[in-house]
Amino acid sequence: MSSLRLLLLCGALSAALPAMAQPRQERAPRLPPTAAAKPPGAPQPSEKIVAVVNGDVITSADVEARGRLFALSTGLPITQDVLDRLRPQVTRQLIDERLRLQEIQRRKIAVSDKDIADAIAEIEARNGMPKGALEANLRGRGVALRTLIDQVRVQIGWTRVLRQELGEKARIGDNEIAEQRRLFQSQIGQPEYHLNEIFIPIEDPAKTADAQRFADTVIQQLRAGAPFPVAAAQFSQSQTALQGGDLGWVRANQLDPQVANVVREMPPGAISNPVLVPGGIDIVNLTGKREIGHDTSTVLSLRQVFLPFATPLNPAAPTDQQRKAVEQAGAIAKGAKSCAEMEQANDKAGKVRPSDPGEVRLEGVGSPPLRQLLATQPLNQPSRPIVTSEGVAVLMVCSRDQKAATEPSKDEISAQLLNDRVELVSRQLQRDLRRRAVMDDRSGNS
Repeated sequence: MSSLRLLLLCGALSAALPAMAQPRQERAPRLPPTAAAKPPGAPQPSEKIVAVVNGDVITSADVEARGRLFALSTGLPITQDVLDRLRPQVTRQLIDERLRLQEIQRRKIAVSDKDIADAIAEIEARNGMPKGALEANLRGRGVALRTLIDQVRVQIGWTRVLRQELGEKARIGDNEIAEQRRLFQSQIGQPEYHLNEIFIPIEDPAKTADAQRFADTVIQQLRAGAPFPVAAAQFSQSQTALQGGDLGWVRANQLDPQVANVVREMPPGAISNPVLVPGGIDIVNLTGKREIGHDTSTVLSLRQVFLPFATPLNPAAPTDQQRKAVEQAGAIAKGAKSCAEMEQANDKAGKVRPSDPGEVRLEGVGSPPLRQLLATQPLNQPSRPIVTSEGVAVLMVCSRDQKAATEPSKDEISAQLLNDRVELVSRQLQRDLRRRAVMDDRSGNS
């Protein structure tokens, strides 16, 4: 894919349109006042201090709230026994998150309420939940939405920290891409796996047994039907957590050897036992298997119309220009009858992005909502307007064909290499923050 096409497809991740483009009942949930970034405060009189991280306090109420959130997400009963079993791992996760939050704040990185609302909307869409259902479920089980918001804020902010940390290293060279292509050609006929993962870090080898017990609890719930994306978003410390743990299609040489050995023996649909890897424990879910270069894939021909916003969108206060762009997109979505008409409409809109983004492999589309849209959209019928912070787009699927799977594109290879690089930097930086921190862990886990 071209970078322009990736920008559109990534921008379309949002499962919800802003208020101006939706009926009232479909609005993204308004975040409560507590969603704003705030320094951790002093505990209430009834709360016990569990840990102090560089002067910031983590209380027993924080630990219980996160434990309740995880129990609710995975179908565990919210009993004192369950919360006690979760407490050691929850406490360690909150300590790591507090270190990450401090680094986010030190670098003055902002995470907006819209960023968080979009992430929550995508979690709902990925799990087939109607908009607002997640908040209602939490409230009904005594879990404040702020608990989830705090976690998502750190996840998004940490991603931006890593982007800064990588700097020029985020550029993937042509020689690296060429090497991956040579490797792909040498592995034609060998298996390729579609995986989801949950990574549980182990900073101290003495805590391996605790991490193992926690992993066993997670696996038990996953095998009982708990949604893997929700569990990954809650407790995976890999950067894939924001994508519900989705690793996409990977080859054995791209995995830790311990994971590769397990995956080779797994049937599609299986959840692995805990796999000890450098730095922690992996839990993997195999959702598909195919042969490199011998399988077929769904290939789409698309046309797009993109109407840019003059300024980044604030869904709560859209500008007149943004309203007009959405109205114009709505007219195109109602009026366009062919891919040729879509090209004409994009030309009239200034052709800010190309009408034809090139051949798209459906299986390579990373966003589940967008992948679903492209898989089900009737041919030669425009989609509903898709609103992003940068503009509004209308898509039309011109053809949908089955073709022999080919080697990944330059952009797909770059994305995979960058993901690997980001993950390595994330684990290194987390270890550095822990080494430099002044911590007082009063939970009994230290």
